[in-house]
Amino acid sequence: MTGADVLLLALGAVAVGAGVLVVTTKHLVRAGLYLVVCLGALAGDFLVLSAELVAWVQVLIYVGAVVVLLLFAVMLTRAPIGASDDLDRPGWPAALIGGGAGLGLSALLVDAYRWSTVTLPSAGTAERLGEQIFQSWVLPFEVLSVLLLSALVGAIVLSRPDIGRAAPQRDRTAGDLVDSETGGRR
Repeated sequence: MTGADVLLLALGAVAVGAGVLVVTTKHLVRAGLYLVVCLGALAGDFLVLSAELVAWVQVLIYVGAVVVLLLFAVMLTRAPIGASDDLDRPGWPAALIGGGAGLGLSALLVDAYRWSTVTLPSAGTAERLGEQIFQSWVLPFEVLSVLLLSALVGAIVLSRPDIGRAAPQRDRTAGDLVDSETGGRR
């Protein structure tokens, strides 16, 4: 076992541990931060596998954008930052379903390949990857960016209770502000 294998296993263990913490913590902000650790460990795995471009794309897109957007949306919607009772549900059904799916997929993989070796294609270059992304995959990336933008706008609208309410009107006789919904003076 080489040093790269040990490092790959260690980073994989960090990613799995942080992933478990993401789904088991009751603190929403901590779950977002554990997600940063998990995605950072995966980027480290890509670096060990000599896929530098994929590692930096992982850091820039997932860690730098998606997690920041998630935390920004949590802050904007004034979601509970501390422990939440909503997140305290029995975990055994999810663990049973996840474990069964994992064992089923592992059995399928072992049955499909029977521990045989697979010939790998030639190593790709950043130029070939760029051609594929900017020719074949431009539309899905643009759709994703519009989706994330609409989610951010929705979070801002949800966080602002004054959007959509009628502006207070002045009572001409008393000069006070009158709430148009309740009719009461302010």
